[in-house]
Amino acid sequence: MSTSPVFLAIDAGTGSARALAFDIEGRLVAHGAREWTHAPVPGHPGGTVFDTDGGWTAIAGAVSDVVAQLNGREVAAVAASSMREGFVLYDADGRELWACPNTDGRARAEADDLVREGLAAEIYATAGDWVSITAPSRLRWIARHEPDLLARARHLGMLSDWVTTRLTGRFVTEPTCGSSSALFDLKARTWSAHLAEAVGIDRAILPEVVEPGQTVGVVTIEAAAATGLAPGTPVVTGGADTQLALHGIAARPGTPTIVAGTFWQTTAVTDAPLVDPERRLRTLCHVDPNAWMVEGIGFLSGLAMRWFRDAMCPDAAVAATEGGTSAFAVMEEWASIAPAGANGVVATLANVMQADAWHQAVPSFLGFDINNPAASSRGAFIRAIEESAAIVAAAHLDILTELTGGGATANGAVTFTGGSSAGTLWPRIIAGVTGLDTAVTPAPEATSYGAARLAAQGVGASLPPMGEPDRIVHPDPTERAAYPAIVERWHRVYRDVLSISGGDLDPLFTPPGAAREPMQARRIPAPHA
Repeated sequence: MSTSPVFLAIDAGTGSARALAFDIEGRLVAHGAREWTHAPVPGHPGGTVFDTDGGWTAIAGAVSDVVAQLNGREVAAVAASSMREGFVLYDADGRELWACPNTDGRARAEADDLVREGLAAEIYATAGDWVSITAPSRLRWIARHEPDLLARARHLGMLSDWVTTRLTGRFVTEPTCGSSSALFDLKARTWSAHLAEAVGIDRAILPEVVEPGQTVGVVTIEAAAATGLAPGTPVVTGGADTQLALHGIAARPGTPTIVAGTFWQTTAVTDAPLVDPERRLRTLCHVDPNAWMVEGIGFLSGLAMRWFRDAMCPDAAVAATEGGTSAFAVMEEWASIAPAGANGVVATLANVMQADAWHQAVPSFLGFDINNPAASSRGAFIRAIEESAAIVAAAHLDILTELTGGGATANGAVTFTGGSSAGTLWPRIIAGVTGLDTAVTPAPEATSYGAARLAAQGVGASLPPMGEPDRIVHPDPTERAAYPAIVERWHRVYRDVLSISGGDLDPLFTPPGAAREPMQARRIPAPHA
């Protein structure tokens, strides 16, 4: 067994906490994980809480699992990644006062206020994102509902920053996760004093900004006791999950990437902070100081598969254990029997992103035939979930192609990474829907690998980018010919379901600060050609 040092990545994702250790050659040598959920806020529909104590317990447990697997092998450095938008407020002693995950949507009235004031448009132009689930509206909510708490706040950090603070006691941020606050000046890659003042917070609570890959502290005695890491282990700035995934695979302009986890981000790397004039997609800082990324988000595309696994496919886990595979692999075997179009079954889940009016439909399955159980089987429903995600990603690719004058897809291919890329059917569906060669990364954990690369950088070492694609899936001609009509039908059905969402029917997500009339109801998307 090798005794060379390893580099540890900690990922505080939407659905789980993970820890992964990689060696100097880039090989995964140990991993641990804990799934988590985020509790609702009583009395505030759409609100969710990030449990910092429970979250730290989950992270410490995942790290402890890794340390145990290493059998004394040294961890040379640690870096953290996380979901974006969520943040933590601390008091003067560094104790957490308030925290939310990316899904927190309680600040509806405050987001509406920002829209009426014209500040939402200014935030989007400067920071690249709308006010739906970002810090400006949430900070206004705290000021309105918990003013004493905000008065006590002395530090603010994004969730990857929070992991760094838990490990080191230091308060810092970096541009990738920091820019997801919508309080950044994208061009300057740092906090916007003007936006902070306009939102009504003290600039002093915003932490120092350093670039990713910088050593900012060491593991404290307290953090070492919780995690099993050695005290004094260097801690390096990591960043936001999607950007770190792009860093892990060394994504470049010309080939977009679908980073497919709980959410799906369809992304393009750019050499300038390109902000969508129609406010559809969003723009954030990338890892490289001279790079940015533009993305469209498929809301909870990956989580829909986890829900279907837990709610409808308990026997898949049993079959997976017996066959030495995963429950998702078993589910995809069932789905692969259904043809393109899932025998008419349509899943209405995530909508195409429209940042200032991002309405989601009621989660639904339509078009199944109760007289034909064989055709409308669980496999057809699973395929419908996968097709829904791919159709939304294809629409985002169309927008990225438009914004970049064709540059985003110039190479005729798309990279597929993240947890959903571990399957075999999903990349085939993406290729069929988009018409692009779909290159699947050799491992799904690109985000953690990107964090490990930064951990190595912080101590003067170098991990190579993730290797050549594990496989390249070319569009199947028959499926490619069938998908334009299937895509057009999906958009038509989605608009119809969206028109009845609300009232007694709860949509998947209705963001704060959205235009009252859904933008996607006013614009008919063309099927991807």
